[in-house]
Amino acid sequence: VQLQASGGGLVQPGGSLRLSCVASGSDLSLQGMGWYRQAPGKLRELVAMISRGGATKYGDSVKGRFTISRHNAQNAVWLQMSSLKPDDTGVYYCTTGGHGMVNGQYKDLGEVWGKGTLVTVSS
Repeated sequence: VQLQASGGGLVQPGGSLRLSCVASGSDLSLQGMGWYRQAPGKLRELVAMISRGGATKYGDSVKGRFTISRHNAQNAVWLQMSSLKPDDTGVYYCTTGGHGMVNGQYKDLGEVWGKGTLVTVSS
């Protein structure tokens, strides 16, 4: 399975961006989907996760500003980011887990990570 993220870019403080991530593969049954981010010189941190049933979890620094959503049949997850701050700058990674076809076998995918999309918040 592969994750393809898009939507990053340069935005001014107070602005908005929408990140998208789509999983591709065979016979996918994905569980949690979400986003982590890593700023320069810092550890990767949770931004938001959403379960297959729609339960959400947000990092403390983004609560009230970011909204995560998903479409199970499309194997897609989105992150709507508003009121962006310079501290939101970083590489945003899409992640998921679940089951799918791998080399002809239906198996647990483990943790799957996309390559990341850069978000820069600056004036």
